[in-house]
Amino acid sequence: MKKNIGTLDRLLRLSIAILLLIYAYYNRSLIGYLAGLFVLFEATASWCLFYQLIGRSSCPIKKSK
Repeated sequence: MKKNIGTLDRLLRLSIAILLLIYAYYNRSLIGYLAGLFVLFEATASWCLFYQLIGRSSCPIKKSK
């Protein structure tokens, strides 16, 4: 998997994942729990399925020599 999420996106997704997991815990929601785990995976792997499908990347451009 090629990284396609920048630092700001990763922090935002990590925050959303934590909120989803808290919501799922208090409401005993399996769907919320699975969504939270998926968003947590995206944040830790720096990879987004949707970005991959549309060809977008928020990673900084690496300058070649």
